[in-house]
Amino acid sequence: MPKKRGYHHGNLRQALVEAALKLIETKGPTGFTLSEAAKQAGVTPAAVYRHFEGREDLIAEAARQGYEIFADLMQYAYEKGQPSALASFEATGRAYLAFARRYPGHYIAMFESGISVNRTPELAEVAARARGVMERAATDLSQHIPPEKRPPASMFSAHIWAMSHGVVELYARNSPGTQSPFSPEDLLESGIGVYLRGLGLIRPDS
Repeated sequence: MPKKRGYHHGNLRQALVEAALKLIETKGPTGFTLSEAAKQAGVTPAAVYRHFEGREDLIAEAARQGYEIFADLMQYAYEKGQPSALASFEATGRAYLAFARRYPGHYIAMFESGISVNRTPELAEVAARARGVMERAATDLSQHIPPEKRPPASMFSAHIWAMSHGVVELYARNSPGTQSPFSPEDLLESGIGVYLRGLGLIRPDS
């Protein structure tokens, strides 16, 4: 355990966030106390309250940082898929799976803690940035459809987000009792293909 004097005023806040992320992974977002987070960070419980009003504020900061990473990862995936609109759209879905695997503590804080993205302006802003990347990819993908027949990009990007979330929850996070002969990536890619073709978003020769 780090010594208390090892944390200066400037990085104690981050040390507490990192401690909370470890506890979230092992105990869940409601399975630990602020005292446990303080102990994990090597400080007194009183020190926590100089930076966070309570556990939910601490989890909200973990979620905010998670969305920052998530938005950057989504943006990278989108750009990597260019100039193909389909490749960019599919890449953002795969980025969701990659994020959930690599950053489980952040993922849980963001999507399973019950913390609203509107809890703080900063959290709302970065969450909107992440959603915006997928909506931009969706907009690109639907440009060939006449406006009067074009489904709202926000609608079908939200559907793909929900599909990605479902694949993560059922098959990508070692949920007990759930197995598939296909990889999460294959499940998501085939599901996206079926859905997009059903909406007419993929040209017949794709």
